[in-house]
Amino acid sequence: MGRWRASLLFSRISSAISKSLTSNSSNPILYPPVLHLSPASSLPTIDFFGFRAFSALPSPSSSTLYDDEFYYRTNRFDPDLRAFDSKQDQEESSPRIPVRAFFLSTSIDLKSMQAENSRNVIPPTSRSSNSIALRFCNYPLDSSDSGINVNVSCLHYMVVFQYGSVVLFNMEDHEVESYLDIVRRHAFGLLQEMRKDDYAVKENPLLVEDMQGGPDYIVLKNLDTDSIRIIGSVLGQSLALDYFVSQVDGMVEEFTDINRGMERTGTFTMKRKKLFQLVGKANSNLADVILRVGLFDRSEIAWRDAKYAQIFEYLREEYEVTQRFGNLDFKLKFVEHNIHFLQEVLQNRKSDLLEWCIIVLLSIENVISVYEIVKESTQGMTG
Repeated sequence: MGRWRASLLFSRISSAISKSLTSNSSNPILYPPVLHLSPASSLPTIDFFGFRAFSALPSPSSSTLYDDEFYYRTNRFDPDLRAFDSKQDQEESSPRIPVRAFFLSTSIDLKSMQAENSRNVIPPTSRSSNSIALRFCNYPLDSSDSGINVNVSCLHYMVVFQYGSVVLFNMEDHEVESYLDIVRRHAFGLLQEMRKDDYAVKENPLLVEDMQGGPDYIVLKNLDTDSIRIIGSVLGQSLALDYFVSQVDGMVEEFTDINRGMERTGTFTMKRKKLFQLVGKANSNLADVILRVGLFDRSEIAWRDAKYAQIFEYLREEYEVTQRFGNLDFKLKFVEHNIHFLQEVLQNRKSDLLEWCIIVLLSIENVISVYEIVKESTQGMTG
């Protein structure tokens, strides 16, 4: 009897809601009734005012029916979550443009390389002279009445820096070596072990912001040549900084061994020429990082446009360029402190040697004076 009363009450509520909807069609309801079908009874149930749908007949499987109810309702009625899901879908569906950075030498002749590949050189958009950008295409350009059409997937970009870094865009693994060989012909001081790093770029024209960061990739509205130059400059500087940090680490290890030897023996056997070589190496590394790599030079492209400045600052923070240079500077100060100490020791050694030379000369002079005095006295006695 209770079941029939509940069913009768439910039908009255349903008819009242339908009447109110037809009479007040100008006032929309936020959560309209939704018709569900109970799997156990195959009877319709109604979801209204955002409450859980119910049935007059008990359903043993109702717990499984609403496992994803919260996700269903939030996605259905929350526009922010719907936008977030759509943004995630767009980001995941965007193709990844591979970016590969290499540090292969200590110097590259950009002028000779530019002359050899003049057809591929992209005209510079800034006054910077420490890099060139080149565009390559695997397929010939298709001419048409409307202009020149190029398939973007066949375009490859290469940014080459004078201090030894090369950054490749949209190139597969089997294509990398052929493009690096183009650079090697104009490189000096090739490294025995080349340093490399991988990154990626995604294009999303529907992106609300100018850029969006991700794990090991960055999402841009459009990857243009200025974006390629900005991304290439940060990746190239990061690899160059790694190389100079390894050089300074080698000097730190060498001074550590010297200090341990002094701890055991109380002296050291380094020659003055070797110490001067270490002084020159430390100073040249610091000068290369600041001047040649231009670690603290403001990008002219980023200075002109805020969206490129945002990409530039994001990547520098992502690669911790400032913090890593701080660590490099700390290690160089350690090397400098040890150099000053050893220079003082060598100077004291030189001073001690000069003092001993003076003592020997004075002793010889005294011996000669005594000899002359003795000789004069013997001659006077005989005369």
